[in-house]
Amino acid sequence: MTEARICLRDLTRRMLPVAIIAAGLAASVSPALAINCKGQYQIIKGQELATPYCQDNYLAKIARQYGMHVSDATIRNNPNKKAEVCRFMGFDTRVSNICEQYRDGTPSFSR
Repeated sequence: MTEARICLRDLTRRMLPVAIIAAGLAASVSPALAINCKGQYQIIKGQELATPYCQDNYLAKIARQYGMHVSDATIRNNPNKKAEVCRFMGFDTRVSNICEQYRDGTPSFSR
């Protein structure tokens, strides 16, 4: 029993620095992953900038309003699902610019 306690104590001493390093890495990565979106625009230094990340999140939000069961991550990671969503509701003026490349035909302004 004493040997087991010594091994456990030794293991804890060795793992503590690893746990501290892992916690530090997680803390340093988290702020970078905190993307602030306002609709389809990302807020960067107080300015709105259209980014694919925020546009995909916004598209998923509008799709859910139409009753589609789709997550933000699905739209970002599955181009086929994004195309399907755009074909279904890409006519909506809120997302028409996001879905432009997935609509059938050419955009009306390029004629």
